[in-house]
Amino acid sequence: MSSPTRWAGVPLADRRAERRARLIDAGFDIFGTDGEAALSVRSVCRACEFNSRYFYESFADTDALLGAVYDRTSAELTTVVTAAIADAHDSVRARTRAGIRAVLDFGSADPRRGRVLFTEARANPVLAQRRAATQDMLREASVTENRTRDGDSIASAVRAAMFTGSMAELAQQWLAGNLGDDLDAIVDVAVRVLLGPR
Repeated sequence: MSSPTRWAGVPLADRRAERRARLIDAGFDIFGTDGEAALSVRSVCRACEFNSRYFYESFADTDALLGAVYDRTSAELTTVVTAAIADAHDSVRARTRAGIRAVLDFGSADPRRGRVLFTEARANPVLAQRRAATQDMLREASVTENRTRDGDSIASAVRAAMFTGSMAELAQQWLAGNLGDDLDAIVDVAVRVLLGPR
């Protein structure tokens, strides 16, 4: 376990921030690799070589840690998707394609990300709440994007609702390996289903 001298000379706020970050790293690895059943205060502290008091310094319980793991992974995904859309050609189809591909690629490039964001512990209330909030944000962004295309608030809302629900299922099926391994083909079909033929 971590010795007191390890933190000697490091300001308290920095020590706590470093320990919290390491706990989140360990939580991400354990949950993303072995699932919810493997995540415990003991397993996380063992991975960090921390005394359990350092866990409780940052988190009330493993659900709080799991929420932090999700939040960090979701923020990373947002950064990747935002960059992909910004780099895409300035059309709804191109931006939609870039966004869908970025989401699927992010989840499969490191399977732990996909498990945290989409597939593991779907009944866990902490993850369910966060996943629902993420879907709400995605739906609002999609409404704004589609309003440009449709010029119709009802059509935009319906298209956004369908897109949001289908993206979650698409990600789960892709990560489960049920759609094959040709990501470009999957994205092409998804765009055609969502936006119609060119």
